[in-house]
Amino acid sequence: MGITKSELFKKRQNRIAHLAKAFDHPARVAIIEYLLGNQTCICNDLVDVLPLSQSTINQHLKELKSIGIIKGEVEGPKVNYCIDEKVWEEAREMFLNIFSQYISKKDCC
Repeated sequence: MGITKSELFKKRQNRIAHLAKAFDHPARVAIIEYLLGNQTCICNDLVDVLPLSQSTINQHLKELKSIGIIKGEVEGPKVNYCIDEKVWEEAREMFLNIFSQYISKKDCC
């Protein structure tokens, strides 16, 4: 594995990069959109919604959970996932802040 040199960057920059990983695959975007639209779900529901196998969906759910964008709770044999509101708000504020820094320059290439 290569060296990322992430320690050379600010804590905020590393956090934004970590949160952005939630959106680096279309399946994760679809999962997030589904959770936002339904407020909660049982991971088995996603098999009916996405063109992916249960094992692939579980891998994406695991990654989203490790990033912190979603949280899960075990209820019997099924696992429910939902958006982690605190982390979602943190990500929203960070991305809004970085995107709002751009000012269109008409003389730029």
